[in-house]
Amino acid sequence: MKKIFALVLVLALALGSFAACGGGEEQPEVTEPELTVGFIFIGPINDGGYTQAHYEGAVRMKEHFEGRVDFKYIENVNDSDTQASLTAGQNLLDQGCDVIVGASFGFMEALDQLANSGDYDDKYFLHFSGYMANETNFDNFFGSIDEARYLAGMIAGSMTETNKLGYVGAMPYTEVMIGINAYTLGAQSVNPDAEVSVVYIGSWGDPEKELAAAEQLLAEGCDIITQHSDSTGPQLAAQDAGAYAIGYNLANPAAPDAYLTAPIWHHDAYYIYAAENILAGTFQPESYYGTLATGYIALAPMSDLVPAEVQELVKAKEAEMVAGTFAPFSGYIENADGTVLCEEGQSLTREEIWAIGQLVKGAK
Repeated sequence: MKKIFALVLVLALALGSFAACGGGEEQPEVTEPELTVGFIFIGPINDGGYTQAHYEGAVRMKEHFEGRVDFKYIENVNDSDTQASLTAGQNLLDQGCDVIVGASFGFMEALDQLANSGDYDDKYFLHFSGYMANETNFDNFFGSIDEARYLAGMIAGSMTETNKLGYVGAMPYTEVMIGINAYTLGAQSVNPDAEVSVVYIGSWGDPEKELAAAEQLLAEGCDIITQHSDSTGPQLAAQDAGAYAIGYNLANPAAPDAYLTAPIWHHDAYYIYAAENILAGTFQPESYYGTLATGYIALAPMSDLVPAEVQELVKAKEAEMVAGTFAPFSGYIENADGTVLCEEGQSLTREEIWAIGQLVKGAK
């Protein structure tokens, strides 16, 4: 009897093991993604700011397509080294990527070389913040972050007690100056006495330099610090000094006792849009430019440190921007040197905004 029982038990275990391996059930077929996107990142994917914003956009893109689209990435690539950028791009192509995204200005030359080499005519190359493109497989993308900068400036102008606002800037490039100017105009729209002092660090991201620049501005009497740089250093410096901070790129209150809000990017809005067009065979280089209205850029939710009346004021202006009834660079605007940037009744075009070469009155 015991032998019979043992035999039955062995058979039962064997059948159970067979069923667990899928012997009795049809297993779901593992399918390859229709599209694989390769990202070249300048920093680490957990930097709390610039690169993390791009990485989270890639994650949301993948989730949106539910298996049809996947992505790979290489982080910490020096965007001032074209050969390093080329190597990263070729590495991703060798891994089977159909699309290469260069997520920093300095990757532009490498992507241009790859896209126009004749070796990758069936691949796609997308570059953030640059200006190069071709007519078939190479495009650039950016957005009107000046809209969110203006709104952040309104908060700063409303909350400052010293009328001195500090701005940690990466480099004196047009992209950075556009943001400084929009921030200054937003602050002055609610507080004509507000002034913006800028310290450039000579790098897109360097935590030590960003921290030192913020500390310098705080020592000069600035009581609200904002930034066009990649790390959370300026936030932390402001918190240590008992001041306020406005971040950038990502809704990341790294210094909760100081953080007010941040102009942020929803990169998934573009990544999903581009992937849909590539999958559909309708991709066409267009120099994409997202806005508040399209959801590509935004002002992060304001923290409880921002008074309710200021929040309402900012939300009302944001609604005007989304409706197209107000633009940051509109009406009479004077440059720091006394020349006129924008006339009364005028609204600068995208091309005119990107021709800005100096700071506006009130910024230095």
